[in-house]
Amino acid sequence: MKNAKIRLYVNHPLGAAQSVPLDRDQAHYLFGVMRLSVGAQVSLFNGRDGEWRAEVVQAGKRAGVLVCQEQTKPLQMPPDLWVLFAPIKKARTDFIVEKATEMGAARIVPVQTDFTNSERIRQDRLQAHAVEAAEQCGGTYVPEVSDLQKLDRLLADWPEDRNIMFCDEAEVGSAQRLGAASGDKWAILIGPEGGFSEAERTCLHAHPQAHVVALGPRILRADTAVVAALTVWQQALGDWR
Repeated sequence: MKNAKIRLYVNHPLGAAQSVPLDRDQAHYLFGVMRLSVGAQVSLFNGRDGEWRAEVVQAGKRAGVLVCQEQTKPLQMPPDLWVLFAPIKKARTDFIVEKATEMGAARIVPVQTDFTNSERIRQDRLQAHAVEAAEQCGGTYVPEVSDLQKLDRLLADWPEDRNIMFCDEAEVGSAQRLGAASGDKWAILIGPEGGFSEAERTCLHAHPQAHVVALGPRILRADTAVVAALTVWQQALGDWR
């Protein structure tokens, strides 16, 4: 039996003998770029039905059809973890979305803070990066990438059952321990390159769901801080334990 070396995210139900039509971009990628033909094997996932091995039964320049043969992985949900971050330069924002997806975020939320450098994002482009990261890392779930939201409004309507891991570079040596918190619903909050404003820090320190965490004695770049924070959280409370 041929092994499927290519993974593809599809927005279509998956199941035994299920036909999966391809759109123009997917057909171009599989048949124009990867040079697949009828009989080739592809791994498919849709974020709901796990991963399925499928066979190409129709291959064209602008369309194609695959048929599911067997499930190769069940749906593997990540922990109920949101990643909140202030957008930075384009390539580094892309990096944050990719790494958050690879490291097990369930939802990715760009936030506008007092010192956020970017006032707009391309939500559709960032969502596409999350899909690509899930395809590459072997995941069966793609996190939702939200549109840009203002941090103060988000905190004002914050759900009472979700903890916040507030990464504050000004709190080195005096941070709380994550182990003191209870509950399975969490969010990691990473600030912009200029850090949080005093008003934001005051609000977050007073927030009942916030747990202050320091990420070492050095100030990290925002994209580095996301990876560091996800590593700390996953090892302490996530599915790396």
